[in-house]
This record gives sequence, structure tokens and C-alpha cells, in this order.
Amino acid sequence: MIVIMEENATEEQITKVVDRLVNEGFDIHRSTGARHTVLGAVGARMTDSREYELLEGVHEVVRVSSPYKLAARAFKPEGTKVKIKDVIIGGEKVVMMAGPCTLENREQIEAVAASVAKQGVQIMRGGAFKPRTSPYSFQGLGEQGLKMMREAADRHGLLTVSEIMDSTQIPMFIRYVDILQVGARNMQNFNLLKDLSKLDKPILLKRGPAATIEETLLSAEYIMSGGNHQVIICERGIKTFETYTRNTMDIAAIPVIKKLSHLPIVADPSHATGRRDKVPPMARAAVAAGADGLLIEVHNEPERALCDGAQSLLPEQFDKLMEQLRLIAPAVDRTI
Repeated sequence: MIVIMEENATEEQITKVVDRLVNEGFDIHRSTGARHTVLGAVGARMTDSREYELLEGVHEVVRVSSPYKLAARAFKPEGTKVKIKDVIIGGEKVVMMAGPCTLENREQIEAVAASVAKQGVQIMRGGAFKPRTSPYSFQGLGEQGLKMMREAADRHGLLTVSEIMDSTQIPMFIRYVDILQVGARNMQNFNLLKDLSKLDKPILLKRGPAATIEETLLSAEYIMSGGNHQVIICERGIKTFETYTRNTMDIAAIPVIKKLSHLPIVADPSHATGRRDKVPPMARAAVAAGADGLLIEVHNEPERALCDGAQSLLPEQFDKLMEQLRLIAPAVDRTI
């Protein structure tokens, strides 16, 4: 249930409504928009909504029929903007996140950081812990990789995003990483989601390879229900019967999620397609469809990459893509 307060509702009136809801057994999540305070009431048996509509200061009570409540568009109709320092995800600007799939060594990290920073990228992506199908594949540099990425990012004025594998790594990631990424394989690792819900850190939640949109938003609900509303959804492709690309990028999921949820959504065409030549067209399509950001894999020597070199753009290819995106973004009232 969503309780929308009057524009001029006093703090005393809001407190009385909150107290009434808490006494009924609801957990309350408060959101303050440009005009209205919105109270998300979850966790208890639904009572007659008319009882709350008659309370002083209440403008409207909305029953939320979807299984996700806090992630629903009704909870925050104007949309959520996730702010990290001077970067805003969910605003007018399409935020670019670029870097290598896997952090390999100091020289590679520095070269890629310098290259993407020149193009106006604001966030560097890079994996220090790699969930690989084969136990014999390169598993990442671990904490050493995170530290080197942090140092390179600081030198070039970049934020960082990297994938966390389990709850035991949280203290380490808090030291080095600005946005904690939940990978596709962990989208329904509910114990991890619950632990991340207690943090005051943005969480980038990747859609699972076989997950529906509803299941994705329910995973976001896990994080939000624990108090962390800084959630960014990521469309990174799903498994279908088509085998030409690594996954099938669900471009339609972008406008669908933006309609169903107030959370910002970004797209990862690199993991979606698995092919360097298909990354630019899918990136262009994602921006046109309304994505709030892009994750692009860039490698200075992709032919020698330890992981996913085939889907990584060369720096000059990334430069060209950025030129194209700067032409497309204004057509959908965005900037790059």
C-alpha cells in the first residue's frame, strides 16, 4: 500500500499516519519527492484503505497489486536518481561505465582508465573476482585488482563498479568500490541481497539469464526492503533458443521496467551479445530505448585478454561509439 501525503502535509500529520501504520504491523519506507511525501507500507495484512484516506494530511492511498511494492513506479512516480558524488544515474545524462571485463595487471588497468576517461566516462568497470564456468579459468586478481583499479580511477577522476561474489567480501568492497555489482548468477542469492540491503552504497543489480522482469524487480525489492533504496537495474541479455549471440539482449525490457518501476536502468551490450561487432548497435539501441546508462567492455589488447576479449571494444572503437551516442542522445532528450 502506498500512502501519498498532501503537498502541504505537516510533519506532525505524517508522523501520525506512520504511527497508525506501524501499529497495524506495517514496515514503513518513506520517500520525499519534489511535491509529496510518499509512505510505502509493506509486510502486513492489507486493511481497508479508506481508513487511511480519511486521516488528516493524506492525499491518496494506492493499493499496489504487484508483488513488488517499493520498486513499483507508484512508490516514486517521478523516478529515482542515484547520486554518487557528482554523478547522477537516472537523470538527464546517460552515464557511461566502461573498462575491462577482468582486471589483469597494473599496465592494462592504467591504459584503459586513461583511454575511457578521455571520452568523458564517469565510472570505470572492472572485475576482480570472476565467476567462471570452468574452475581452471582465470578467477581474477582479487583484492589486489580492486586496489589497482581504485588507484587508477582516482588518478583519472573516475568512480568504480565491480562485482561482489558473497557477503564476506563486503568490508573489502566498501574500501575500494563505489557501486557494488550483483552479477547475473547472484541475482537470486537472497542472503547476499539481504546483506547488501543494510549498506549505504549503490547496488547495480544485473538481470539473471533466465529471469523475468518481475523476478528482477522482486530481487530489487529484497535490497530496498532492508532500507537500501540505491538500486540500479541492469539489462544484460537473457537466454533464448538463439545461439548466434552470447545472450539475447532484451531491449524492450528497458521501457517496460521504466514503466513498472521508478528505479534507473542501465544496459550491458557487451555481455548481452558476446561479440565486439554487435556491441555498438545494441548500445545505440539501448540509449534510444531510454537506458539511463551503459556498461561497455573496453580493453587495450582484447586479443590477449584473459577473459571475454571477443566482446571487448578497442579504445578507438569505443571512441567512435561515443561519437555516435552523442548524436543519438539528444533525439531522446538526453545527453552523454
